[in-house]
Amino acid sequence: MKLHSSLLVACLLSCGWLVGGESVSVRAQSEVPTFRQDATPTGTEPDPTSPPATKDSATIPQERSVKALPGGQYVMEFNRSPIVGNRLQLRSIYDESRLRFTRPRNLDPRKVQMMLRFRHSAALYATRSNLTVLVNGTSVGSVPLNKKQGEIGNAVFDIPPKLLQDYNEVVIAALQNNSPTCTQDPYDPSLWTEILPDSKLVFDFQPQPIALNFNRYPFPIFDNLSLEPNQIAYLLPKEMDESWLTATSRFQTGLGRFAQFRPMDTRLVKSVNEVKAIDRLVVIGTPKAQPGLSSLNLPLSLKDNQLRDEKQQVLPADVGVLMLTTTSDERTPVLVATGNGPQGVAKAVQFLLQSRDRQIGTGQVVIVRQVTDVPSPAPRDWSGYLPGGNSFQLKDLSTFDNKPFADVTVRGADAPAIEFDFRALPDDKFLSGNVFNLHYSYGPQLNPQTSLLEVQLDGFPIAGKKLDSVDGSKQQILKVELPEDRIKPNSKIQVRFQLDPRERRSCNRSVDQQLWGTVHASTAFQLNRENSAQVPDLKLLQFGYPFAAPQDLSRTAIVVPSTPTEADLLLLLEFSERLGRVSRSESVKLNVYRANNLTPQERDQRHLVAIGKRDNFPLPEALESEGFTLKTLFERQRDKSQVRTLPDAEGIVKEIVSPWNRDRVLLILSGQTEAGLAQVRDLFHQDPLFFQLREDTVLISAIVPDPNPYDPNAYNLEFLQRAKQNRQLSEMGWKDRLIFTLSDSWFVLFPGTVIPGINAIWRISILLETLYPPSEEGVRGKRIMIPI
Repeated sequence: MKLHSSLLVACLLSCGWLVGGESVSVRAQSEVPTFRQDATPTGTEPDPTSPPATKDSATIPQERSVKALPGGQYVMEFNRSPIVGNRLQLRSIYDESRLRFTRPRNLDPRKVQMMLRFRHSAALYATRSNLTVLVNGTSVGSVPLNKKQGEIGNAVFDIPPKLLQDYNEVVIAALQNNSPTCTQDPYDPSLWTEILPDSKLVFDFQPQPIALNFNRYPFPIFDNLSLEPNQIAYLLPKEMDESWLTATSRFQTGLGRFAQFRPMDTRLVKSVNEVKAIDRLVVIGTPKAQPGLSSLNLPLSLKDNQLRDEKQQVLPADVGVLMLTTTSDERTPVLVATGNGPQGVAKAVQFLLQSRDRQIGTGQVVIVRQVTDVPSPAPRDWSGYLPGGNSFQLKDLSTFDNKPFADVTVRGADAPAIEFDFRALPDDKFLSGNVFNLHYSYGPQLNPQTSLLEVQLDGFPIAGKKLDSVDGSKQQILKVELPEDRIKPNSKIQVRFQLDPRERRSCNRSVDQQLWGTVHASTAFQLNRENSAQVPDLKLLQFGYPFAAPQDLSRTAIVVPSTPTEADLLLLLEFSERLGRVSRSESVKLNVYRANNLTPQERDQRHLVAIGKRDNFPLPEALESEGFTLKTLFERQRDKSQVRTLPDAEGIVKEIVSPWNRDRVLLILSGQTEAGLAQVRDLFHQDPLFFQLREDTVLISAIVPDPNPYDPNAYNLEFLQRAKQNRQLSEMGWKDRLIFTLSDSWFVLFPGTVIPGINAIWRISILLETLYPPSEEGVRGKRIMIPI
């Protein structure tokens, strides 16, 4: 049985990343008193002449919710699935394909139908060939394959709404025979059926009210079950400063981590009135910076641009406040991250970014008084990638839902491959001698002449062995050599069991589920690698390197112009989102600076991402680097060639070694016009474009004025590369690098001439003693001096 996995809508399980840490001090309020704006005192201290507040002096409202939108119909066509494309073909006597989709959290399906369009081989025998549809393991109908040559079949299957879950799987299975009695060859090419791409699922649904409660966060701001891209709108502040830029960028990075592979659209609004019904509004900043807060029905009192608690006391400036509310029409959810000072705003946002802290939030209001400072992980501690040590087991790797890999068993003559990620860190450089001992078992009743085990690395066969025991075998070991030039940051290893039964029955479907093979989690790996990466190289940016090392982004800073435009801010948010998609950690420590506030210390110590048009670029000296550069008056220069182009709507992405620190990298996101910045934003927004990045410079332009985001051919990409990569980055310390160099090149030091070799060893020992002075009773008295 063949198993085809596909995604109709990206709907794999979201992963939680839990890291140890201390608890935080918060106050959650699901039922918060409502106060009249004129009922609050103006000072921080209560008026001693006023009567004391009593329990009955304020009313306690019910928990608010977002009103339901009108009902409607949603049509989801099969061609949204990458595996369907122009067709979905089923072959052999029995074949099936699996498509997956989600059910949005606030939609109640009233009627669901699958409209299937198909065509099949005219050689199929109608009474012995049929098409069956199953939803979440339950059959919803079958149709015979009895159409004439070239005729299109149409079938409608009613799906009971109660069958639908958050994550759903549709199985389309085809039984195909070309004879009334016996189909001799199960691989006869005339055994085929095609599902056409305009097949669809049609939902009649009724939206439900959305309860506002932080115990479901990130919902309703972000719904990982949404069938459409989540729409996020940020309210622009009255005044732009580093606190808003950093907090908003970090929040967007956190949304990118929630999104993972799911699409998301982001825009900026200047007032609450610009928000649409499908948007999710995010307001970040103090009441003074965000005057629009006064137009919202907040669960806490706001007077004189200061937030007050239920006792009408002004909250301290370093206390963060998180609130869930709605717009005035109660149709759009609103998330407010605020405080009476920038420290409080930063604390409120940080609470939402840290999973251990976020888990204790509940209610409509969370008052954050203290947030644990999570230490930065090691630069090479990347979740989902290979462990840092060279020796580990399969159980040390993680599955797609972030669980340790366990023993995996497959069954059947045509069992699917057992696949697991084998993702090297972006700066891993593999040497020869990488092996792993595959621990496996298999059952009896196999044909030892035709049954085998095959190991592949990214589809490339690297090892194989016959399964030659008729009685089966347990805990066998196959030593597999891994080619050092094929292990990549997106590599996968496939283990395929070809299990042929000992006896085949002609004219009947083989009963083969008694055949099984198992890969054990005790499979052991031994790697030989060093830590280094040649930069600049934009291909490494596909995995976030070096900006995501460490994974909390604490070594990275984004620089925007002193007065950023809306185009600059949208590109800032898009790049921050992409950093979130390619990194995983308990916290986010990304910083954003305006050009006039970037200190030399921050500039020298961090990897930098500079955003802005050519005439307003925050680091203009970086544009004078070698290779391709943008000049004033729409001029371009590459080496000694210089031209002037009118107009110039292309965007440029360029990576260089930082002019201020050779151990850091600078990424330039620029263009001559705002249209060029929009092209760069599309590059980071669309996966088919982003995962083409390579070389050190990319020029991007749209072929048509309004390109289709689902058409990768709607853009033109030009990749440029300097003659030589000019820097090697490494996270190893100098001592580890020295030991590695000596162990790797000992044959150069000794066999040539004895005297130069002894001299080199003596000089190295002096260097080590200088850097690591021995104790009085230690190595000093035992070292042998050999004068040369």
